[in-house]
Amino acid sequence: MHTILIDDNSTSVFLTELLLKREGFAQHIHSFGGAQEALDYLHETLPTRVPDVIFLDLNMPLMDGWEFLDALEPYQEKLAQRCRIYILTSSLAPTDAVRAKDYPLVSGLVHKPVDSQMLRSIREEISGRN
Repeated sequence: MHTILIDDNSTSVFLTELLLKREGFAQHIHSFGGAQEALDYLHETLPTRVPDVIFLDLNMPLMDGWEFLDALEPYQEKLAQRCRIYILTSSLAPTDAVRAKDYPLVSGLVHKPVDSQMLRSIREEISGRN
């Protein structure tokens, strides 16, 4: 599975990558410390290379997760039905879950730290989409 991880916390990135590899979740992981870097990558690789999953942190400097989702609007057609976005959050604010529903590409919220059970659940959801 081609996976993109967007998170400005290097410790979180390290641990999430480790878990993704250990669980055999992703064959290809591209990690970005900022949303703009990830957006630039998508701009260069779409439509020939579409990620299966994007894990997106919300709270980042310069461009936060919500701004990233807004910036994906021109790519929505290329990503729809092919890519699932999971918001990574340490927040328990119910407003995040409500706001996430405004973005059709967002499949759900994942509370940090990501765990094996959550990855299994996501894998099952993805394999059931076809």
